[in-house]
Amino acid sequence: MRTNAQRILIAEDHSFLAEAFKQILETEYHVIATVSDGHAMVRAALEMRPDLVIVDIAMPQLNGLDAGEQLKKELPKVKLLYVSMHFDADIAAEAFRRGGSGYLPKTSGLSELKTAVHKVLRGETYLSPLIARRSINGLLKDARAAVEEDQHLSLRQKQVLQLLVEGKQFKEVAHELNIAPRTVAFHKYRIMGLLKVNNNADLVRYALRKRMIAA
Repeated sequence: MRTNAQRILIAEDHSFLAEAFKQILETEYHVIATVSDGHAMVRAALEMRPDLVIVDIAMPQLNGLDAGEQLKKELPKVKLLYVSMHFDADIAAEAFRRGGSGYLPKTSGLSELKTAVHKVLRGETYLSPLIARRSINGLLKDARAAVEEDQHLSLRQKQVLQLLVEGKQFKEVAHELNIAPRTVAFHKYRIMGLLKVNNNADLVRYALRKRMIAA
């Protein structure tokens, strides 16, 4: 690693993959930390100010898409390279809409990871050739239909929803977010009203569709 190397934060909840990313990148870059959930990613990035964050989309507590969007509001200049198990072009579109500069399936070779990191840090956009060949502009156009629905939910409501669909009880969610259980119940009631759903199964389907949780 060079003394003036650019700084990278890795947010990946699978420790073996995070370590593989670190080993392949630390010869050229400064890997400042690895974290395993979205909340930890935001905290670490705000404290350490990396040049690039490698973001796993399906992380516990706060998924990578919401964490990345939150971080870009605080640090607009930070680069985000999203990684996922999915090859779906719609997920890639969502990742770019949430402030990403690159999207890479986890099954990509480590050499492609280095290529993606290099391009993103250079200010370019990277979309893996493993994704269906569609222009990034086309992907973003397809994603616009989801914007209005997303804007219905506040960041706090998204946090509550993710924890609930992960199976946590009201008291657990309240403890995690440092709010009262009755506030969690109120948020759930408001979320169901905003999304026009009637039961927990509908909430889970929405969370899966928005990649808040892994399928």
